Amino acid sequence: MATFDDLQTTLHRIDGRGVKAYKDLVGEFLSPLFTLYIDHVQGDPFATPSKIRVRVPSTFANIPPDLFSNAIRRIAIQDYLIRTIHQAIHQICQRHRGMGKSGLISIDVGGQEVLERTGMVVTEPWIEARMEIGLPAQGRTILGRQAEAMLCDEIPRIVNQSMNWDALDQTQAREFVNCVENQEAIRGQLHALGLVAFVADGSQLARVSGASDLPLKGENSHPFESPDSLRVKIPIPHTFKQQGTLTKELTGLGIPKGVTLIVGGGYHGKSTLLRAIERGVYPHIPGDGREYVVTLNTAVKVRAEDGRRIEQINMSGFITNLPFGQDTTHFSTDNASGSTSQAATILEAMEIGAEALLLDEDTSATNFLVRDARMQALVHKTH
Repeated sequence: MATFDDLQTTLHRIDGRGVKAYKDLVGEFLSPLFTLYIDHVQGDPFATPSKIRVRVPSTFANIPPDLFSNAIRRIAIQDYLIRTIHQAIHQICQRHRGMGKSGLISIDVGGQEVLERTGMVVTEPWIEARMEIGLPAQGRTILGRQAEAMLCDEIPRIVNQSMNWDALDQTQAREFVNCVENQEAIRGQLHALGLVAFVADGSQLARVSGASDLPLKGENSHPFESPDSLRVKIPIPHTFKQQGTLTKELTGLGIPKGVTLIVGGGYHGKSTLLRAIERGVYPHIPGDGREYVVTLNTAVKVRAEDGRRIEQINMSGFITNLPFGQDTTHFSTDNASGSTSQAATILEAMEIGAEALLLDEDTSATNFLVRDARMQALVHKTH
């Protein structure tokens, strides 16, 4: 296997040549601490960045085995490590090198949700980070010395700072993993409790804006408080500080199976609560404010989608009379209306096994909702 000395020799040799010479870097390079895999190199500085992998042996990473002792904890520690790598990249890397994407180093960090991603793999013998790197070039000319700084200096520093247990905030890492496991423990209890969702007291549901998923903080942010009639207690495996008190039993809103209406005036948070419940099918990072908003992962948000494609849907249970005598038992269209699209979405959700349907009047077809007998009973014509 080639070494980092060989990598440096190659970079010196191709410095100043055409960007196609970067293909000479494809392969494996062994350093004293890790192995660098260069799997794909870009064709020019404006193309999709090159693909690299960094594999660190467990003897160096030293991640405690209990942090990946089951599937939930493994996903959580992988997500946490991706976020630490993302932070290290921004602290260490110099972005401006050449043209286009030159100088870029990135990893798919995702958003506020904790998900299994391809960017990190944790196993007993090793951990591996998968990143993109914009190999530097000016026009069609390789900037070999700058590529050497990225691959032989910045990447090792990122590894030392974010893929070694001794360099990490160990308390934060454990709290991250335990928080995710708490959320999944709550999800696992919902069926037995007859619930479709749980919203912990003290949750911060409001976001910075409609275009941001970050939590709103300050005087305009109000912690969630459940109504007495629907307040439940749910045990969790790891201690959590709820509203200033350390506890292993969370209190909050338990939304029962059946029909639940969220009502109130404008700008009172109905859609904010529903969006939090909608996103509760995924675990969230600590500090998001919605980390203890937990929903059955079979819940589906239903909305009207004017113009969508519908193929061979039997929606006669909802709609029977359409213009020109169209058959609603085998309905197809390339340009669905609001009501037909919402009917189709409900049927598709049921077909894939949805156990809860979430509807917001703001994104629903009014003429579809008023057709329903149960809805007519809930909202009487006189009201």
